[in-house]
Amino acid sequence: MANLKLTDVEKTYAGAVNVLNNINLDITQGELIVFVGPSGCGKSTLLRMIAGLEKITGGTLEIDGQVVNDMPPAMRGIAMVFQSYALYPHMTVRENMQFALKIAKKPQSEIDAAVDRAAKMLQLDPYLDRLPKALSGGQRQRVAIGRSIVRDPKVYLFDEPLSNLDAALRVATRIEIAQLKEQMPDSTMIYVTHDQVEAMTLATRIVVLANKGIAQVGAPLDLYERPNSEFVAQFIGSPAMNLLPGEITGTGQQTTIKMEGGGTAVSDYPTTDADMGLKVNVGVRPEDFLETDGDHIFEGKVNITEALGEVTLLYFAKQGEADPVIGKLPGIHAGLRGKPVKLGASPDKVHVFHDGVSLLYR
Repeated sequence: MANLKLTDVEKTYAGAVNVLNNINLDITQGELIVFVGPSGCGKSTLLRMIAGLEKITGGTLEIDGQVVNDMPPAMRGIAMVFQSYALYPHMTVRENMQFALKIAKKPQSEIDAAVDRAAKMLQLDPYLDRLPKALSGGQRQRVAIGRSIVRDPKVYLFDEPLSNLDAALRVATRIEIAQLKEQMPDSTMIYVTHDQVEAMTLATRIVVLANKGIAQVGAPLDLYERPNSEFVAQFIGSPAMNLLPGEITGTGQQTTIKMEGGGTAVSDYPTTDADMGLKVNVGVRPEDFLETDGDHIFEGKVNITEALGEVTLLYFAKQGEADPVIGKLPGIHAGLRGKPVKLGASPDKVHVFHDGVSLLYR
């Protein structure tokens, strides 16, 4: 298993179309790193550069201390799992899993042992003699993963492996991947997804990509609780964090903000006298809002309610072209539609941003 180091990595296509800039990232053995970001941000491109399927046009990629920029994909010790499964339809599950080892001219005894070990790990034993067409989508994806495991690679790369599955299969296969990682604690995995649940539940660390580079890297809960920018704050978490304009009127270990629409916010973000009067955006996640009759951060009329059983989403009428303010309250509150509601939040759940940057990261 391997450590990876990306230093000032860039990707530029013909015609000087630059898609990635200054990618600096250290990945240590045993981590499961998840790349997330909006469509077109370069997640899959970066994964393919690591695999050797895309040329690195600037910077260096090291695997276990060796620069591999010009090394062919087959020599890098990497196995890749695609979203399309890419199984040979005329081969059985066993034959699909054996194929790479046969090409490498491994002894048959070694091939059989590797396939049996991977099949047991992925619970594929009953399906080894079936063709891919006789398998469900989740089973086919497990075969694709098993085909990687038998090669015993240095690094596993997953390119949105669950995107072709329905909702129930996505959950089941996600759990299987998490269990697989527990069985292979020293394996290094890099996983691309647009699904936040996959990122939050699987990752050792999440890499958020945006604007041709890395916006923030951290453990899932670190990104959720301490985003370094408005972009990360709104990208991580669903529904997205609410951003409400205000002005700092009190500084110190706690910060007081007068809200533009009326009301007051108190945050545990520390500030100094130099911040007095600063125009800021107050960030509160929908699930951190609390209904209140007293001091409040936001007050508005509920436009739409969505009762989901364990929670109710409250959508407040848009003002101009701004995104709606969203609250998420525990329980069922369908009766609030059309009524004015005041929402507050605990100071430790109130984020403060200036010019798009969190005051914690200035």
